[in-house]
Amino acid sequence: MADRTLVEWTDATWNIITGCEIESPGCKNCYAMRLAGTRLRNHPSRTGLTRESAAGPVWTGETRFNKQWLKQPLKWKRRRKIFVVAHGDLFYEGVPDDCIDLVFVIMILARQHTFQVLTKRVARMAAYIASRSTPEGYAKLEAAARSIGHSLHDHGAPAALWPLPNVWLGASVESQPYADARREPLRQVAAAGWITWVSYEPALGPVNWTGWEFLRWFVAGGESGRGARPSHPVWHRNARDFCEATGVSFVFKQWGQWRPMHFHEIAKHAGMSVRLVSDGSRRAIGDGCHHRAHQLEAMLADPTYGWQVPILSVGKKRAGRQLDGVEHNEYPEMAS
Repeated sequence: MADRTLVEWTDATWNIITGCEIESPGCKNCYAMRLAGTRLRNHPSRTGLTRESAAGPVWTGETRFNKQWLKQPLKWKRRRKIFVVAHGDLFYEGVPDDCIDLVFVIMILARQHTFQVLTKRVARMAAYIASRSTPEGYAKLEAAARSIGHSLHDHGAPAALWPLPNVWLGASVESQPYADARREPLRQVAAAGWITWVSYEPALGPVNWTGWEFLRWFVAGGESGRGARPSHPVWHRNARDFCEATGVSFVFKQWGQWRPMHFHEIAKHAGMSVRLVSDGSRRAIGDGCHHRAHQLEAMLADPTYGWQVPILSVGKKRAGRQLDGVEHNEYPEMAS
């Protein structure tokens, strides 16, 4: 639980559930998994949730419901954007529906906040939302509320509560195959009246965003940290352009470890920490760390080389958050 966070698009994190399991390539360098196996490995909320491997800590698949933090959002009076289960996945198969019910109960009770939920298990999220949209599902939520000394009846009739205007339900997408798999269940959630969003981070490949017009919010970013994989500028430009054309609020979170190289940097960095990254249409030619200055000048000056660009490893802070010289920080209108 953190009332302050370094995540650029939120104000606080609510780690009511910790632990997870690798689901897709975007999980490879998961910062939460790394923290759970290193700096936080002896914390009661993380102990035993990872195992050691040659690549570093890896989730065991076990989860922990940190009930001591359940009511924390109710104590925060100032409005916040709260990232829900930042160190896990609320809809991971190892999280029981009873625990998800309690999380939704708190989000109903703490209407002063905006809750940002992000999952790779979008099909389960869609099924859960549909199951709680019935009288029987509402009864389960009411039972969960009563188990912690509250009642939803004091906050309005079921039809007035569901969908929750202060809860944004999102899908994590890293490349085209996972965009294709996660789009339809998220569209179903949007069709049910929920605010939906996508986190295209880490961006690991190009995505055609046609069919995602139902979104209200879009976060894009490259990967940071040890072993970070670079992203191509055109992937983020396509995401930005899609949002501009469809009226979707857009945040460019970060370049991450790698950022595009500028023309004036060629003399200083050629042959040092330079790599080539492809836009995904073909394999980068000569990807490595030793490129002569005249080769890099040709790539940056010749538009036919647009499918591959030279990039620098400078770290998240130095790489910054500007896409083509602009910092994007747009959000949907929050519930009053």
